[in-house]
Amino acid sequence: MAEEQRELEERIIIKDQHTKEIDLVNRDPKQINEDVVKVDFEDVIAEPVGTYSFDGVWKSSYTTFTVSKYWCYRLLSAVLGIPLAVVWGFLFALISFCHIWAVVPCIKSYLIEIQCVSRIYSLCIHTFCDPLFEALSKICSNVRVALRKET
Repeated sequence: MAEEQRELEERIIIKDQHTKEIDLVNRDPKQINEDVVKVDFEDVIAEPVGTYSFDGVWKSSYTTFTVSKYWCYRLLSAVLGIPLAVVWGFLFALISFCHIWAVVPCIKSYLIEIQCVSRIYSLCIHTFCDPLFEALSKICSNVRVALRKET
C-alpha cells in the first residue's frame, strides 16, 4: 500500500507542465498587468463640481461604459484570443529556438576561440613587452626625486 502511494505521488510530481491546472480565479498571479489595464469609469469620465448631468444620465453612462467595456473585451478575447495565443506561442517558441540553437552556441564558440587568441596575446606580451619594461624599470630605478620648499 505504501508503494502504491509512492507511485501515485511520483506520477503527480512528474506531471507535464502543459497539463497543469490553471487558476480561473486569479488569472494574473504575477501581476504583469496590474498597472496597465485597470481602467474604471471614474478614471476616464468625471464631472467637476457645478457641472453635473442628470442623475439618470450619470447612472446610465456608468452602466453603459462598464457593460460595454466588459462585453467588448469578452468578444475580442473570444474572437482573437486563440489566434493571438498561437501567434505569441509561435513567437516565443521562435525566440527560444534561436536562443538555444544559435545564440548560445555562437557565444560558446566565440569564448573558445577568444581563449586561444588570449593565450597567444599573453605569450606575445610576456615575450616582448615584459623584458622591455623590466629594462626600463632598471634604467629608471636610480632616479631620485626630491622636493624642496623655497621661501
